[in-house]
Amino acid sequence: MAVKITDICINCGACIDECPVEAIVDDSENPTGEEIYYVYPDKCVECVGYYDQPACAEACPTEGCIVWDECQEGQTCHPNRCEAGTPAVELC
Repeated sequence: MAVKITDICINCGACIDECPVEAIVDDSENPTGEEIYYVYPDKCVECVGYYDQPACAEACPTEGCIVWDECQEGQTCHPNRCEAGTPAVELC
């Protein structure tokens, strides 16, 4: 998959402008109906080819808000990603 924004999101907007592929939408456009920002897994490239690690997680002021999700076959996944649920600022 990609990175995932958890329910501790404070909707500050720091992540949206950092995404190089515009995979993040705000809470009003979240397709799940949750009142948090959302990462479209089919768009997210985990910043591979853009940055050393996910720029959204680097910009996020809420520790542990943006985490690694399951990496699915056929999707771009960071070569040094940690297990699903681990904060995306951590590389393994």
